[in-house]
Amino acid sequence: MNRSRLVRSVVFALLAASTAAAAYYLYLHRDVGLPPGFASGNGRLEATEVDVATKIAGRLAEVAVREGDWVESGAVLARLDADDLRAQLRAAEAQALQARKAVDESRAGVRKSQTDVKLAGRTLKRSEELVGRGFITRDKLDRDQTGMEGAQAGMAQAQSRVAEAGAAVAAAEARVEALRVTLADAALKAPVAGRVLYRLAEPGEVLAAGGKALTLLDLSDMFMTIYLPTDQAGQVALNAEARIVLDALPGEPIPATVAFVAPKAQFTPREVETRSEREKLMFRIKLKPTADWLAAHRDLAKGGMPGVGIVRLDAAAAWPAHLQPSGK
Repeated sequence: MNRSRLVRSVVFALLAASTAAAAYYLYLHRDVGLPPGFASGNGRLEATEVDVATKIAGRLAEVAVREGDWVESGAVLARLDADDLRAQLRAAEAQALQARKAVDESRAGVRKSQTDVKLAGRTLKRSEELVGRGFITRDKLDRDQTGMEGAQAGMAQAQSRVAEAGAAVAAAEARVEALRVTLADAALKAPVAGRVLYRLAEPGEVLAAGGKALTLLDLSDMFMTIYLPTDQAGQVALNAEARIVLDALPGEPIPATVAFVAPKAQFTPREVETRSEREKLMFRIKLKPTADWLAAHRDLAKGGMPGVGIVRLDAAAAWPAHLQPSGK
């Protein structure tokens, strides 16, 4: 008796599972009421994931956001401990100041050398006049000539020191600028506006250069990938008008465009259900909701939402009334 009851229970469970599977299959392959000139495929609404990573190695001092938070482009999301960089920056700024003072000193040396050259030139001129009159010896003229040459050499050396000091200033200022850039890199900023998907690191963790701290969803770059057979994919044009109907929003067709048509056919991935056999080669089609719809439904659109993508194959075909977006 117990054995017979067990058999009936197993048969009932198998029938229930078969019924559920059949219902799910019919749901996935439901008719969306498309007239000729249209094609559809099932997919999921996806968003581009953007990693926020460190450019330099360091200890994570602060993470200002949590998973699910909305962030604007350029907002500071996390910071690395940068005390050592600030100390290096102060030292570099002091060296730059010292180098600028060295330039001032070398320029003062040039001015002194110019004065020495003028004085030596006047002395040499007087000596030449006095030698001509026979008041001084030729030896004195030779010494004055040597003094003039020495003053000119001193001025050239002073000018060289100015150029050298100027190069030192440029190097010190470049060092300061490099440290400021590195210090700015200690603040991890959002490269795009979006929602925080993952918080990958916590304060106190030491990250290597390129270490990921957060992952953002760029909700302005959402798309749905569907697969169409060759006879339909060949009729799809880039930028053609399309619609996306999400299971969670059956009464609100989303205006979209065809953003990508694969140049080569491929086997349909297992996670995507299609009307054709899996062995048949399919073409990958990417549909992108319009920017206006995404901006107006920022808090509604979510990655991973299943639905149906509809593509207009014939530009002259009119969209059915139930696929007209709101306001049309």
